[in-house]
Amino acid sequence: MEALNTGAEKPLVSIIITTFNRRDFIIEAVESALAQTYENVEVIIVDDGSTDGTGGLIRKTYGNDSRVSYYYKENGKRASAFNLGFEMSKGKFIAILDSDNRYKPERVETGMNALLENPGFDISYGDIITIDEAGTEIHRKNMRRYSGSISEQLIYDNCVSINTALVPRYCFEDLGLMDVSYKRSDDYELWLRFSTRYRFLYIPKFLAEYRVMENQLSSNTLGRLDVNLKLIDDFRLKYGDRVGEESFRKALCRIHALKSIHYSKNKERALAMKEFLRAFKNKPLGRVTLKSLVFLFGFRK
Repeated sequence: MEALNTGAEKPLVSIIITTFNRRDFIIEAVESALAQTYENVEVIIVDDGSTDGTGGLIRKTYGNDSRVSYYYKENGKRASAFNLGFEMSKGKFIAILDSDNRYKPERVETGMNALLENPGFDISYGDIITIDEAGTEIHRKNMRRYSGSISEQLIYDNCVSINTALVPRYCFEDLGLMDVSYKRSDDYELWLRFSTRYRFLYIPKFLAEYRVMENQLSSNTLGRLDVNLKLIDDFRLKYGDRVGEESFRKALCRIHALKSIHYSKNKERALAMKEFLRAFKNKPLGRVTLKSLVFLFGFRK
């Protein structure tokens, strides 16, 4: 990471909040961004075509707050909304917040201090607390996360929590913004692309709260897995030399096995078998392959 001048004013951090019909939660999100212990922040809200009165609520609540900017655009999914927010931002660092989630007060300061104390890294990120629709904590379980050049680990699964990542502006200026061709997993593609050049620093602290709801885009399991298959294939074509063949096979095995489990749970046996065979072809004795076999033959409900 480029050296920061610790003797000067703290660098501006742009917190970009993209939203679509989240009127019931947007104020919580914005308030958590404004309550940061790191004070030099701007909050940029990009409304991706909401029809639930989000815009009126934001204007009424923050119309006189110089720290908050609001932009409306026609619906085009999160990637295009984030890209507009980036273009409108001025910060040397970028933080992202989904509008149904919340930051912990020290989220930005923790990420910034970690990068200051570890100059060999570019992007910091941490853990999340899962909450329900009412904002009550459900659990603090997190997947395994990694530091360094993490392409090998990322290709298997997206271990970078978008709501905790702190990204220098130069990463976007050098390698581009979110790819709007992916309707899901746009952040996953971004982290994979950034991992080919930049080093990630995992901070083992809870930096944000992730809200689980039935109508979330990420809840469409099958659609997400299909997009991830395409994403991995595209990454293989562009950056195949960055990740070993065994890692690609392991990643493909995992996705096909998860699809098989999904079909087994829905009693679509023919499709479950088809996906199991694809998983088996990539990694016959993989743990997730064997798990999908258990579901396929009905040993688990």
